[in-house]
Amino acid sequence: MAEDLLFSPFQLKRFSVKNRLGVAPMTRMSSVKDSIPRRDVLDFLVTRAQNGAGIVYTEAIVTDYESAQGYPGQARLTTQRQIDVWSRIVENIRRYGALSIMQMFHCGRVAWPAINPAGRVIAPSPLSPRQDNPLTGQPYPTPDVMSRFDIEHVLNGFVETARGAVAAGFDGIEIHGAHGYLISQFLSAYTNQRSDGYGGSMENRYRFAHEVIQAVRQAVPSDRLLLFRISNWGVVDSQVSLFSDQATYQDIVRRLSQEPIDAVSISTYGYHDEAFGSGKTMACLTREVTALPIFICGKIYDRRSAEEALKDADIVLSGKTALLNPDWVDDLRTGKTLPLHTAEAANIAYTTKPLL
Repeated sequence: MAEDLLFSPFQLKRFSVKNRLGVAPMTRMSSVKDSIPRRDVLDFLVTRAQNGAGIVYTEAIVTDYESAQGYPGQARLTTQRQIDVWSRIVENIRRYGALSIMQMFHCGRVAWPAINPAGRVIAPSPLSPRQDNPLTGQPYPTPDVMSRFDIEHVLNGFVETARGAVAAGFDGIEIHGAHGYLISQFLSAYTNQRSDGYGGSMENRYRFAHEVIQAVRQAVPSDRLLLFRISNWGVVDSQVSLFSDQATYQDIVRRLSQEPIDAVSISTYGYHDEAFGSGKTMACLTREVTALPIFICGKIYDRRSAEEALKDADIVLSGKTALLNPDWVDDLRTGKTLPLHTAEAANIAYTTKPLL
């Protein structure tokens, strides 16, 4: 039964996904010119589609040229040159029967001025991460508090990037609301200490995510997918729970369920981890409060973990394993014994070195 499920099609809006296996989005930092990824990184996406993945995500793409960038060498999708390159990748992914999804985000306080064209870092509140920036070894700067003008500008960046993805022909667009980046910074009381309409109550902290979703949906045709990614962990201060308890998390998911989105994508350290002391996983808690399709990632690497993760989800995503093993889908099909790769082993995903 589980075997049939893993390789069975799944209907996602008008799309029939050929199996339940996808290549997760990753922050590749691979752009060396014009905010366009290197050829080997683009070829990687096409190869994974060719080798059987049902869904292929882009790396995380930043949404504006002022303050969105948090890492060197990140990709953008707002110029014709960028659109032209990505349209060829999308066409090739589709040729192999896979869906293409562009993920976009704004890094907010997880950035440093030197790599942002405007030389500034912005966030909901003037709170810098406790830890040093691992790429510079220096403290993160205290961000500028976002004004209403800043909020409107950032919203426009999400919309323009979504339009670029539509022009490039992507089947879907994912709004990255996870990992302690900007949208997550508004959602979490840990990073949001505002006293205006964007802070305080859960309704207010959710307002920015709502405005992003609504604005992006207007730019995305109804026949394209719109997804939202969420997590309870961040790339900085990673031991901090971004949501205080189960009730807060499920409240957000209920709110997302009322939005014009087509799926919720959950990012975890491990798909099987207990969430909020509930005795249940994040996917299970999500399933309790939404009828939306659920994507899940986090230590899904072999046949057993993929099948187990599907108990409370509809699509499983792999990052490190899909990156390092071009035959991942076939290996799952045959039940081959596979290793659980470490982050160190996958460092090739985060450097300027070509993917071997």
